[in-house]
Amino acid sequence: MNINDNKFIKFINKIEDGLLVTILSSMIVLAVYQIFSRNLFNDGVVWIDPLLRTLVLWVGLSGAVVATRTDNHIRIDVFSKHLPKNILPYIQRLVYLFTMAVCLLIAWHAARFVYSEYEYQTIAFSGIPAWVTALIIPVSFSLIAIRYLLLVISPYEREIALDGNC
Repeated sequence: MNINDNKFIKFINKIEDGLLVTILSSMIVLAVYQIFSRNLFNDGVVWIDPLLRTLVLWVGLSGAVVATRTDNHIRIDVFSKHLPKNILPYIQRLVYLFTMAVCLLIAWHAARFVYSEYEYQTIAFSGIPAWVTALIIPVSFSLIAIRYLLLVISPYEREIALDGNC
């Protein structure tokens, strides 16, 4: 049974997709508003530019979480071209474990960073605490680590390009 067939996982996938669409739509609307406001009225909203920079981080990391769903991250696929096909599933799981460990390490240190921002009460923009804007970093890397744990348990079935074309 594929882990992605679970109803709870499908629900989480819909939430992720909705968050990604909401962030991207907000970015487009805010950017267009800021452009028209500056060009037509010679005035813009001060907090839109830093918010857009923050939303770029949020959409990028949210997109990374979504890309993990079907194992579509950028990869250097050396093993599939040089190792026998019968050991590739084991190598793939080992790579997933390593990736999960790296993501957990990043999530841990990002959480420490967010906590330090909380302690110092740094303001990002317009009264919004910096820790709120940075919260996506540990959350997304934790979710990516969880996705890779799920991929260790039930790898995503995909064709491996053996002819050098990806």
